[in-house]
Amino acid sequence: MSFISTALSPQSRREALDQMAAGELDVLVIGGGVVGAGAALDAASRGLKVGLVEARDYASGTSSRSSKLVHGGLRYLKQLNFRLVFEALRERSLILDTLAPHLARPVEFIYPLERRFIDRAWVGTGVGVYDILGAGRGVPSHLRHLGKKKTLEYFPGGKKGGIHGGIKFYEGQLDDARHTMMLSRTAASYGALCANSARVTGFLRNGDSVIGVHVKDLETGRELDIKAKQVINAAGVWTDEIQKMTGGKRNFRVTASKGVHVLVDRHKIPSKTGLITETEKSLLFIIPCPWNDDFWIIGTTDTAWDLDLAHPAASRGDIDYILDQANRLLEVKLTRDDVVGVYAGLRPLLAGESDETSKLSREHAVVSPVPGLVIVAGGKYTTYRVMAKDAVDLAVKSLPGKVGKSITATVPVIGAEGYTPLKNNVDKIAAETRMTSLRVTHLLSRYGSGIKEIVALINERPELGEEVEHAEKYLKAEMVYAVSHEGALHLDDILARRTRVSIDTPDRGVACAPAVAALVAPLLGWDEAAIANEIEHYNARVEAERESQIQIDDQTADAARLGAPEVRVGAAGS
Repeated sequence: MSFISTALSPQSRREALDQMAAGELDVLVIGGGVVGAGAALDAASRGLKVGLVEARDYASGTSSRSSKLVHGGLRYLKQLNFRLVFEALRERSLILDTLAPHLARPVEFIYPLERRFIDRAWVGTGVGVYDILGAGRGVPSHLRHLGKKKTLEYFPGGKKGGIHGGIKFYEGQLDDARHTMMLSRTAASYGALCANSARVTGFLRNGDSVIGVHVKDLETGRELDIKAKQVINAAGVWTDEIQKMTGGKRNFRVTASKGVHVLVDRHKIPSKTGLITETEKSLLFIIPCPWNDDFWIIGTTDTAWDLDLAHPAASRGDIDYILDQANRLLEVKLTRDDVVGVYAGLRPLLAGESDETSKLSREHAVVSPVPGLVIVAGGKYTTYRVMAKDAVDLAVKSLPGKVGKSITATVPVIGAEGYTPLKNNVDKIAAETRMTSLRVTHLLSRYGSGIKEIVALINERPELGEEVEHAEKYLKAEMVYAVSHEGALHLDDILARRTRVSIDTPDRGVACAPAVAALVAPLLGWDEAAIANEIEHYNARVEAERESQIQIDDQTADAARLGAPEVRVGAAGS
């Protein structure tokens, strides 16, 4: 099988901006999160001339900070929203089976039963319906009711006097940041012009109609105008800010809900499966980390957030809440000392009458408030493709000529084509590349058939086959590839999203930062001063996040997190 790769490199970014400024696009998408990347792919695969601009980095907002689950949503079933559950389960199947099998996988979970009889009837019915709805949709249909003894065999770390049984079923998971970036690369492979560090500062108008946008290149300070027949605002939690630039009435309001997660060492929670339970405020997930088997991800919170959108801060209260909820299930309690990494993200929810974010809609809306502009908002990660399709469907109604229907249900992302045969030949690849089978498996789960390009880099420069010191899960080739092919422009892009060094190493990547910066400097044109600047900014970010995580509430945590300046020129306030 062939592997078609389009590199998101510093050069391709510059060329994309030049080309966007030189002519008129059919569709320009604002926002490089999963919905924006999905919209760019949808439009480009229909044969349209497409541009994608992102103010910071691909997936730098919500789309790198989720629970890493591809799921139908048990909470929506509780709300009797069967349509949303069924839609999400269908999309789960597409992601796991067709679109991104190299990035997504089924994971076994147990829902521990803490109340005798009541939980068995209530939870069993709900999860049973969920399992039936999802039958054959991406994960095994294998719901099992377990007694106390069997539950504790699967979950030996469970609280002996507090767990009276369990229900075992499957969900899906993926590394969200890599998936979103690969969606952008896939869009580029179909001709989309993609540029991160490109912030929209206003709209071009012809009377009431939107005919394009003003953009500032945050890497150079250059300002340019990009004309487009249709503009799609897929800015997530920044949707309202982009709406304000039109000067008209808002069609709907997006509110932000903060979700916090922590990473702990795998041995701290003895369990053969993931765990899901309900808390008074949200669902609690204890999830095998999709990119590093040494950790569990535990979350989440669901609280209103009206402070800085770019850098939501996890407070001490958030972390303590997560640990307290997890400890309800555990015989040996977790403490703050067990926390290796922390991340906080914002869900963009359509505002309703309730002030409680957990009750706001996860459904999405698509509107065209003025000619030439389409806004898509709300939704959930799993249903990104439907949101993107709906947005492009509305946009193309105003385009001249006939435009084909969406085909993204059959368009795999880069790395998916040829992945399964490679997965079936792990030992052979290991022997040929002189890597361990474990290393090859790790690379396949991150790059799919793109592993061929990683191997090519190592063959060209054998030293790139070495592990990164102080971040041994990763190879030096992966750091170089993050810049040469995956659009990373800054140290933070590499350590926080192309890899997960910033949350899966105890020092949050501080020790490896100098070596990584020196490794990628030639590709990014950094001199010694630029290298020092990148390291300084990265260390400041880590320190600010650590400081925020010992603050008692959102306000003090936000103030602490904002102590770290932006590394992108002019990014503050974007």
